[in-house]
Amino acid sequence: MSNGSDIVVETKGLTKKYGTTLALNNVSISVHRGEIYGFVGRNGAGKTTLIRVLTGIANPTSGSFTLLGAATKNEQKEARKHIAAMVETPALYMNMTAHDNLRTTLILKGLKDESLIRSRLEEVGLSDVIASSKKAKDFSLGMKQRLGIAMALLGDPELLILDEPTNGLDPEGIREMRELLVNINKSRNITMIISSHILGELSKLATRFGFIDKGVIINEISSDDLFNKVSKSVIIKTDDNVRALAILNGAYQNRVTSENGSIHVAEVNNSSEIVKLLVKSDINVLQFREQENGLEDYFINLIGGNHHD
Repeated sequence: MSNGSDIVVETKGLTKKYGTTLALNNVSISVHRGEIYGFVGRNGAGKTTLIRVLTGIANPTSGSFTLLGAATKNEQKEARKHIAAMVETPALYMNMTAHDNLRTTLILKGLKDESLIRSRLEEVGLSDVIASSKKAKDFSLGMKQRLGIAMALLGDPELLILDEPTNGLDPEGIREMRELLVNINKSRNITMIISSHILGELSKLATRFGFIDKGVIINEISSDDLFNKVSKSVIIKTDDNVRALAILNGAYQNRVTSENGSIHVAEVNNSSEIVKLLVKSDINVLQFREQENGLEDYFINLIGGNHHD
């Protein structure tokens, strides 16, 4: 149903109240065709609420949004035929085999080509259960997630929305899920919105990010810009820390601190300049260490260190 626009999802001032609680507060985001949009926030920040609004499970209190260019309720009902979503857990038929799960979904979607069952199961790495009598309830969590994605892909959706798809998976399962989603995005050019509270994991997958905290969007940023913002800091010890601190404070204002006999300089692009500056002033550098600030640190700083239960 491609509408020719580069924007697949756009929200404007979207607000959702539950009683007196603002689950979404004036949320405005845009998701472009072909992107993997990483929607990042702590548990309870509003990620699932936005997904529930986009998928039609919940109605917004105020504001507006478009899906594949559709703005009215009737248009959006039609647009959702081209959108697949997995909210919280895959909606599987637990007493059915993988094959029968897909066959039932095929019938519900009004599709007749049963060869799609094999091809979708192969696409998500479930070839070994195509002819198996094993029921979905006996699958591992990773297999259940893959089966849910296979079912979602049956209608060749233009947009895939996934809520915490790696939740509960072991490290190998997380890596396999990440590789699967990247492959689907590239091979099908499917736009994806993927929510997670783990930025480090999402950073290996997403091409753009939206950060949400307490129902408010606090930043939208490309993956390139995000990695540029994740800066280095330098920790040094010298034979004259008092003088070194004065010199570095002059050169790196508001970025220099002293702690336990060490000097910390934050947001450093060229660490060799620090050494040159000190040597030029006849100060001997006794210890020198670079430290990368992680993505999680960036996220915590962005939301001001607030915590959610």
